[in-house]
Formats: sequence, structure tokens, C-alpha cells
Amino acid sequence: MTETEVRVATTDAEREDAFAVRKAVFVDEQGVDEELEWDEYDDPESDAVHFVGYRDGEAVGAARLREYELGVGKVERVAVLESARGEGWGKRLMEALEAEAHELGFERLLLHGQTSAEGFYHGLEYETTSDVFDEAGIPHVTMEKSL
Repeated sequence: MTETEVRVATTDAEREDAFAVRKAVFVDEQGVDEELEWDEYDDPESDAVHFVGYRDGEAVGAARLREYELGVGKVERVAVLESARGEGWGKRLMEALEAEAHELGFERLLLHGQTSAEGFYHGLEYETTSDVFDEAGIPHVTMEKSL
């Protein structure tokens, strides 16, 4: 039986696992410039909350949550390794992230989703609130959800 878990990355090793997933998906697979991928919210001193998903001890998913404005959280850097896609990791990551957002008192979440993932987020009750725009050379839309 496969052991699956999504948790808040509280140790340096867990954060590094989340960062390794992001590098594999965004930098290596999608060609995002590393200078765009890493920012001040990846600093250990930041208040951003990082999530990592494990399948049998191997990191296969990552996500990040940070305060955008009072009462509003921003979902960022949601990534699942190609080898683990179709196994429900995106949903597991988002469920853990939304539970944490609720605990932190956020009333609403917003995200910049790649247009290729727009249907996935619609399935989680996010609404598209913008036209398509370019972010890191990839088409995105802004999406929001009330908690």
C-alpha cells in the first residue's frame, strides 16, 4: 500500500524537498528562469507557509501560501512531479493549503493559475476573475475562492 502525506514544511529538509519539486516542474520542465522562480517568500524568515507532499517518503508535490492582504491569502507555486500526476496530489495539496488558510483566518484565497490548470482549479470552486496574462512566459489567469 502506498503511503501518502501532505504536510507543512517546518524543517529545512522538508523545505528543500518542496523546492526540489518546484525546480523539477517549473525550472526544468517548464523552462521558468530560476531568477523568477525564487523570491523573498522562499526565505526561511518569511511568513509564507510551504507545503510538501510525500509518496512513500519521496517528495512529489509542493505549494506555498502567503498573506496577500488583510484576510486574503495567495496560493503560489503549486507543483506536482510528472511521475505523480493523475494521482490526486494537486487536490491533496490544495486541501491542506485551504485548511491552513482557514486556520490562519483568511476569508478568501487568490491565485495566478496557468491556463492549462484552470479547469483543475474550477473543480475546487475557484472562479476566474481576470483575462489571460503572461507570467514567466506562461499564460495565466487570476482565480479566487471564498473560504
